[in-house]
Amino acid sequence: MAFTASTARAQSAGTLIAADPVATAPAGMKAWRIRYWTRDEKDRPLAVTGMVVAPAAPAPAAPARPVIAWTHGLVGIARRCAPSLGDDNFTVIPGLKDALARGYTVVAPDYPGLGSEGVHPVLIGVSEGRSTLDAVRAARRIPAAASGTRFALWGESQGGHAALWSGQIQARYAPELQLSGIVAVVPPTDLPRNLTEGSDPRVRALLIAYTATSWSRLYGAPMATFGSPSVQRVMMRLADNNCVRFDARPKLGTIAGIAIAQRAIARLDLSRQQPWGRMMRAINPSAAAIPVPALIATGTADTIVAPAVVRDFARLACRRGRTVRFMSIQGGRHETVARSEAAAMLDWIDARFAGRKAPGNCGTF
Repeated sequence: MAFTASTARAQSAGTLIAADPVATAPAGMKAWRIRYWTRDEKDRPLAVTGMVVAPAAPAPAAPARPVIAWTHGLVGIARRCAPSLGDDNFTVIPGLKDALARGYTVVAPDYPGLGSEGVHPVLIGVSEGRSTLDAVRAARRIPAAASGTRFALWGESQGGHAALWSGQIQARYAPELQLSGIVAVVPPTDLPRNLTEGSDPRVRALLIAYTATSWSRLYGAPMATFGSPSVQRVMMRLADNNCVRFDARPKLGTIAGIAIAQRAIARLDLSRQQPWGRMMRAINPSAAAIPVPALIATGTADTIVAPAVVRDFARLACRRGRTVRFMSIQGGRHETVARSEAAAMLDWIDARFAGRKAPGNCGTF
């Protein structure tokens, strides 16, 4: 097809391509699997996927519903890992039923390469952020969702990273949207430290397999850094064949592959290997660029994203004059903090939409 001005308009960022109703949405909810246009970090048009979930009650005449953009944690890099392909979003999004009862429409992007063609750009903030903001835009084209331009960002793990990046670029990328607040739960804010201070070596090996495979395909970063061609193939198979499931036991082949990856990275400081080190530092979100009040949370028992890394980022944001509430959940694990604290986080989001002054606790942690 020839590229014309009308084609460019049709592919403009945030344009809804399709919204397919989800027949399996739980009682009290209506949902749509969506396809929409975004732009990648090189500013090329890209068709991506996600889900929109709204209360089953009739849409209000006015005003439009406020929106929560839920940004999910690392699920893998394979297309089939996208949360919108099944019913994962109905069980994985923390406090979803409560959020809908409070009158929110929830928008859940998959991110590029998950549910759509292409390579998933693991932890590439501009890509995550644009696909999130464009999902909020696209949801406004679904009349029954009744979603407006006022929104909050709420994400965990990779999604915490995505929420921070979405906030960082929103004013220049989607200035017609009004961002009220950011909730970043267990976010990997300093990848060099995350890859050395996370206390679970198996998870660290799998995370490096995902990241290295993605970046090698996107940017030509050399897999030879990790060893022989056979080791490289093992790491790439780990990434291609495994979606993240905290509640499932890994297969024997996965366990064996992770052991090989562990040995490959045991004495490797990837932050000192180029271009890996430069790339890792480039994708760290900026504490100084948080544009609205932020709630940043960690758990003391997180073995994947070291609690000290999250705390230090929150402290840096405080020093940069940002309004921050920091939460450290005693005994909280990487996969539990967003769920155990969902009601408190929704209360905090409610207060931002209500226009109440955000209480910070800088200087107390």
